[in-house]
Amino acid sequence: MSSMIVISATAVPDHLRGALTRWLLEVTPELYVGTVSAKVRDELWAAVSACADEGLAVLAHPADNEQGFQLRTAGTRRRTPIDFDGLTLIAFRREGQELANPT
Repeated sequence: MSSMIVISATAVPDHLRGALTRWLLEVTPELYVGTVSAKVRDELWAAVSACADEGLAVLAHPADNEQGFQLRTAGTRRRTPIDFDGLTLIAFRREGQELANPT
């Protein structure tokens, strides 16, 4: 079954942006939205995470949990989703600081 996904890809190579537009709409620069199957979603994410080296990428897709969605992140500048009693919160580093409680 197909479901809606959102991918934000910042500072990624142009060839990746082109590949994403084959399956998704680029509604604003670096923000992609579309309805695809879970297999296509996973294949797109594999391509994104392989190319996001110095950039940042976030995938949001439906999931069977309290929030109704799941997040995946890739790249060196990423914020890290953490589980807090069943809710996904975002942890991020400031310059010179460690990640706050990554478990």
